[in-house]
Amino acid sequence: MNDDILEDVRRRLAELKSEHRRFDDLIAQAVEESPFDQLRLQRLKKRKLALKDEIAGLENALIPDIIA
Repeated sequence: MNDDILEDVRRRLAELKSEHRRFDDLIAQAVEESPFDQLRLQRLKKRKLALKDEIAGLENALIPDIIA
């Protein structure tokens, strides 16, 4: 990958990590709310998991392939 693409991937990775942390706060708020909204909580957790998967994919893209 060239430097511009690597920089774009790193920038996107930082954005995703920030959004992932934000979902921690949103989930904590949803748990504390009354009445408890199970559907909203499930959607937040599902989105957080999708972010985690996307983060893992980008992190793997940044690791160079090593031929064993």
